Amino acid sequence: MAYIAESAGVSVPTVSKVLNGRSGVSDETRARVEELIHRYGYRKPPKNRSNLVELVFRELESMWAVEIIRGVERVARRNKVGVLVSEFGLQDRPARTIDDTLGRRPQCVLSVAQLSEREREQLRAKGIPFVVFDPNEDLPDDVPFVGATNWRGGQAATRHLIELGHRRIAMITGPDHPFCLARNAGYTSALTEAGLSPDPDLMVRTLLTREDGRTAARDLLSRDDRPTAVFTANDMQALGVYQAARELGLRIPDDLSVVGFDDVPAVAWVDPPLTTVHQPLAEMAVAATELALALGRGEDVPQVGVEIATTLTVRESTAPPKS
Repeated sequence: MAYIAESAGVSVPTVSKVLNGRSGVSDETRARVEELIHRYGYRKPPKNRSNLVELVFRELESMWAVEIIRGVERVARRNKVGVLVSEFGLQDRPARTIDDTLGRRPQCVLSVAQLSEREREQLRAKGIPFVVFDPNEDLPDDVPFVGATNWRGGQAATRHLIELGHRRIAMITGPDHPFCLARNAGYTSALTEAGLSPDPDLMVRTLLTREDGRTAARDLLSRDDRPTAVFTANDMQALGVYQAARELGLRIPDDLSVVGFDDVPAVAWVDPPLTTVHQPLAEMAVAATELALALGRGEDVPQVGVEIATTLTVRESTAPPKS
């Protein structure tokens, strides 16, 4: 702390105020001290942190939140630490902020929500390690994360449809998040390796919701040269495809094959059960929690970025196309 204070041209009490989030420090001085704290890797002694793992969602409406919580709880129980689930609000509504987390001083933070650069710096300044779960934006090389093999998942889903004999395969993809781009790249790679030219008219970019999947599918399936199969960027979009197919009098898989991505529990119960790329959410949560706790103990970790393998789960929504 003395070295950081000298380097920043401030007193040791000022550095202490920054570390503890107290007032009485100008924004310019606080930013300068936090930059030095990050540069020199200073961490506050762990005894000041609570015996908690904090799991942060940007919003808790996701169907796969339970799977993530289950994986975090498994590791936390083994390490005799508690789990606190919290929610950072989106910018268009009031909600908890990173300040609440800083005040609780958890052992570590697992963020399903995306952490801004400012939020990451605030956590570092308090010596609270964090891991980003399944990031939806490109991160600096030094930000720990756990994700899935999205490119291979997209490739496996499309290969499955090609092997069944489909040639007009549509892709309903999502926003320009890294995981959506990777799933789409896997789709185009599988088409190319099979000698099929990716058709821009069969690729629709929309939001990752059931209603947006339905709207995109209605457009694709209303065409005279409609696709015989649709691969979607997530399971919610796939459920929208189911709805659009029913509205247009098409049967799955007789008239249309559908493949989703994520394998949330509900898709095994729809009619017909959905073929989808299994994203091992609980296993990813286990890996993220173990990584965060190791960082919290000050251990050297072999790598700060981890990807867990996806697998294709074949159910009853895919079949060979009609001749």
